[in-house]
Amino acid sequence: MTLQHDLHNMSEPLVLTEARGPITVVSVNRPDKLNALNAETVAQLGRVFTDIDADDSIRGVILTGRGEKAFVAGADIAELAQMTPRSGVEVSRAGQGVFRRIERFRCPVIAAVNGFALGGGLELAMACHIRIASENAKLGLPEVKLGIIPGYGGTVRLPRLVGRGRALELMLSGAMIDAQEAHRIGLVNRVVPQAELMNVAETLLKEIIANGPVAIELAIEAVDHGYHATTEDALQLEANLFGLLASTADMREGMQAFLEKRKANFTGQ
Repeated sequence: MTLQHDLHNMSEPLVLTEARGPITVVSVNRPDKLNALNAETVAQLGRVFTDIDADDSIRGVILTGRGEKAFVAGADIAELAQMTPRSGVEVSRAGQGVFRRIERFRCPVIAAVNGFALGGGLELAMACHIRIASENAKLGLPEVKLGIIPGYGGTVRLPRLVGRGRALELMLSGAMIDAQEAHRIGLVNRVVPQAELMNVAETLLKEIIANGPVAIELAIEAVDHGYHATTEDALQLEANLFGLLASTADMREGMQAFLEKRKANFTGQ
């Protein structure tokens, strides 16, 4: 790689954002490297989500990769090859931290999986609330082929999405599956032609954000906590959040609109 090429890459952000009204499209921008995640890309993703979180006008996020080949084809192997045991733990924790924030994000995040989602790329997609894949997408956790394991939450999220047996088969074989198989096992919500991927993701997100914003935020919270809690604790939290929503103007508006047979005008209050 020439120095000039290097400098060009430095000048362009590794993560791009595009505002589409209340929706922000976040794109990993390393198409020449199939959008592989190096430490700086992960850090920039974290900063982008911090900025979005601070902007109340943003109601939903679509996360995707630039180009037509890859969502994120994995971690940056050249960088990982330099790992020591200590830096390995740090790399893993840094990625886990960013992905966990996406998983717990206040507004819905849809992964538009537009090609390869392997290793860290599949882990990133799994941290999103909903996954839509294009027909050409290929998904997998091939880390064992490199003598490592998934380190950005893959060993935790994949079994929860597809069940322990299927997750272990994918992880231990390192095999890639196509979008249809990913849909069959529940890893992705929908499969659509690549040309329609962003439109489908945006249409679904618009449908979601037409609903009460506080309700959406608390639904995400209830599901997230409920996943890790005992049934009793999860039910208690659900009841508390359910009751909390009775204090909102949105609940009164939503119910009034239903009774008056009109469309609700939610304000997020």
